[in-house]
Order: sequence, then C-alpha cells, then structure tokens
Amino acid sequence: MNKFSAIISATLLSLNLMAQAPQKMSYQAVIRNSSDALVSNQQISMRVSILKDSENGTSVYSETHTATTNQNGLIAIAIGGGNLLSGDFSKINWESGIYFIKTETDIKGGTNYSVTGTSQMLSVPYALYALNSQPGPKGDRGDTGPVGPKGDTPLINLLVSETGDSLYTKNGNYVIIPGISAKNPKPKPISGYGANISDIDGNSYKTVYIGTQQWMAENLKVTKYNDGTIIQNITDGKIWSNLSIAAWCYYNNDTLNNIKYGKLYNWNVVNLTNNGNKNVCPVGWHVPTNTEANLLANYLGTYPENEYKIKDKKDWENCTVYNTFFTNSSLFSAKPAGYRYDSGSFESQGAVTYFLTKSEPANNNYSYHIIVGCSAFGGNYEAFKQWGSSVRCLKD
Repeated sequence: MNKFSAIISATLLSLNLMAQAPQKMSYQAVIRNSSDALVSNQQISMRVSILKDSENGTSVYSETHTATTNQNGLIAIAIGGGNLLSGDFSKINWESGIYFIKTETDIKGGTNYSVTGTSQMLSVPYALYALNSQPGPKGDRGDTGPVGPKGDTPLINLLVSETGDSLYTKNGNYVIIPGISAKNPKPKPISGYGANISDIDGNSYKTVYIGTQQWMAENLKVTKYNDGTIIQNITDGKIWSNLSIAAWCYYNNDTLNNIKYGKLYNWNVVNLTNNGNKNVCPVGWHVPTNTEANLLANYLGTYPENEYKIKDKKDWENCTVYNTFFTNSSLFSAKPAGYRYDSGSFESQGAVTYFLTKSEPANNNYSYHIIVGCSAFGGNYEAFKQWGSSVRCLKD
C-alpha cells in the first residue's frame, strides 16, 4: 500500500477575494511508496471522493487527477477541477453534515488505485460554506460610529494565480510573493560559464561570470564593428607603426594563430572618438574601461593569487617557474597571445598578453591595458596606442 501525508489548504485557485467564491479547493499530499520512500518527480494518478457523514459514508462527489510529484514527493491539485466521475462539487451542502476526503492513488499513473487514506474535513473553507448557507434574521441597526480618517489607497480586488504564488490586480499588475513566486527575478550568478555569444562575423565565444561582471572567456576574432563597418587588416610593419586608423592583424600574420589567440587590434579600434563611436564587441557588450579591468583583478583577490585564477597551466607552458600554481579557477582562460610592438614587429607569444581598454592616461601617446604575464596581472598598464593587443569584451 502506498503511503502519503496530506495538507489541505483553504487557498482558493483563481480567487477574486472580493467576489463570489469559486468551486475549487486546493489539496496537497506527499506521496511515498510501500518502502516509505518519497515518490519524487513522477507522474501519479489520484481518485478523490467526498464522503458524507462517515469514513464509509455515501460519496457525494468523485473525480480523478493526474499530477507530477516534485523532488520532495509533493503533489498539488484543485479539488473540484479534476476529471468528473460523479456528483456536482458546486451543489455540496457543506452545512448539512460532516464530510470526509477519501484519496486513492496509483503511483504508476494508471487506474490501479489503492486506498491511501480517508480523513475528516474538520473545517470547510468559509467561502464554500457561505455559498450555500442562508442569511439569519436581520438585526437592529446600531449607532453610527465616528468617521475614520481617509485612507491613502483604495480597496483593490486581487486574483490569486493558479500556482498560488502571485496576486493580480484587474489592470494586469501583480504582486509577487518573495521566495516562491515564478516572477521573482533570479539572482545573477557570480561564477561559472554563461551563455555563448556570437559576433557579426558569426564567431562564437564562451562567456564567464566573475563577481558582478560577465566576460568573454575567449579573445575577440571579429573583422568588423557590430554595425558592419569593416576594420582594415594591416600586415606591413612600417604601415602599422604609423597608422591613424583602426586596424587588426594576426600574430606573425599567420591565420593559424586566430584559432587559439584571436586577432590583435590597435587602440583606434576601441577609441570611440577615433572610430566614430563604433563598437567592436557584439551587441550588448563593450570594451572595458580601466576601472572595470581593475574591478576584475580586485574581485579575484590580491597578487599573485588573483593571477593564478585566470590562467591554465597547459596554455602557459613557457612559464616553467610559475605555471604549477595556475588553476584558471575563474574560467577567464587568458592565453599568452603576444602583441605587436609599435614598430610593427611581433613579440612574446607564449609569455605575455595585453588586453585593450578604452581608457587612456594623461599622456595621450599611451592607452591603458590589462597585462597578463608569467608573473603579472592587473590594469593600469600603459602601452603605446600603436601596439596590437587582444580584446576581451564585457557585458553591458
């Protein structure tokens, strides 16, 4: 025989609290099998009967339900809203005697019901009782009381949602019940991977939550701004060193470097004044400021522990003295992409990477970068604007 424990609630579904009572009553039960184990996340069937006068009394109403238990074995149904077998729930005369609820369940979801319990309804939701009760004799009119202070808010009629977790007004607004309402906003994660994003070229990127920020977990590879404007690919070193326009390149002009390390960009790509207020990041994302870069470093702790959390030792094999400490526990996954020097030469792949920010110090020959090396991590690093550096985008 299956076991259960039941909670009968007087909460009425789809209830207009100021209007006539509905013909439903909320019923909850915890379902256990013959071994007293919870029947969790499983579809079960239940036959419910309302008996009059005794546990073996006449059935005045009967219906069936199919419901799915939650992880705690709990099911919730609305008596009066199931598949009708007999009787009329709306015509039960609750004041004419005592009533019992009889439940029969089949934990396999079929019709092989077993009697799981019969219990007396010690009280009936007053709205159902009052629906069939008769008014008493009218009493004498009492003295008029003093006028109370004017209220700040008029009376509002509320409707209870079918899930019992929200209250709705007639104009469509709602009040959520903290902690259980489906409309409660979910807290933003502070760690772990987020949803992948794509740029205008169709490149897909992993993303990661770190504290209050959400970063791309891969280097940018795009060749256009997110409005479709093309960014020039400059391979010649001498031309690169004298550029006044936005440009990108591969490290050593080798396309194979794009797969692991992405592209290198000069500062004109991210400077809104120089590029006409264009954004190289996917829509809804942006190149970070130096302040946002320092927020990342500070959230991960103090140096050098914060440095260890953003690098995977398999990507930094050349850092033989330090890489045994690298855990990449933040999942930021900084790669040693190297950089293009202001002379146009390529430097230090395997040992260092620089990420552009859109901030600049007082000396306008430089821009702020995030530096990540074998034994370095942080913002506030000043480098020439002609450098070619990697880009990591930050969610708006």
